[in-house]
Amino acid sequence: MLTMDDIKYIRRLHDVEGCSIREIMRRSGYHYETVRKYVDKEDFNDAPAPPKESYSLLDPLKPIIDEWLEGDLNAPRKQRHTARRIYDRLKEEHGDKLEVKLRTVQYYVASKKKELYTEKSKGYIPLEHPAGEAQVDFCKFSYYDNANTMREGRKLTVSFPQSNAAYCQVFEGENQECLLQGIKNIIEHTSKVPYLMVFDNLSAAVSHVGSGKERTLTDGFKRFIQHYKIEAVFCNVAAGWEKGNGKQTIV
Repeated sequence: MLTMDDIKYIRRLHDVEGCSIREIMRRSGYHYETVRKYVDKEDFNDAPAPPKESYSLLDPLKPIIDEWLEGDLNAPRKQRHTARRIYDRLKEEHGDKLEVKLRTVQYYVASKKKELYTEKSKGYIPLEHPAGEAQVDFCKFSYYDNANTMREGRKLTVSFPQSNAAYCQVFEGENQECLLQGIKNIIEHTSKVPYLMVFDNLSAAVSHVGSGKERTLTDGFKRFIQHYKIEAVFCNVAAGWEKGNGKQTIV
């Protein structure tokens, strides 16, 4: 079975480069029936496999480690935390929660430092957007229900920076189903599909953030953007300000 990246490659050859079935077969190495199947396929909304849960005994302490390492970004080099110093400090200040050995802390610190210093050195997404580009945001908001009780909801906003217009959908959560259904509703309301959409690194779309611009996307999100032929672009981590803001209309 082909991955969504393989399928995207086949469809790009056909839809963007205008390659024939025979040329796609030559470039991709797939048989005629396989190429024809995915060139003609319109519905990519197959039910995704249930996500695999991954848990580490270090997870409860990761926010504390992250805070220390982020503080080191502006500290002199000799004053920054080493993995050993972090481990010793965790033993001193959070010994009742520390259930891992030094090696586990070393692996996590090395990975987190690579992420932080890569983020610090790279560029940013420009704030100029041509027609056909959109940006997607999820945020919390409070409202009163019919019983006059204050509740908390989630608002999905799809905005179009060039025209400064935006459309919103309101949900109780911000999982993948809410994200995709909200975008679908707005596409149907406007009768237009953006060719490019800019996202934060929300877990409903991104299962893993790699170095630089590397992202591992969830299978359901891959299917959705392939179905609508949308190019997805992601902001740098913790840099949602890279996107502009627009007016909001709930539809």
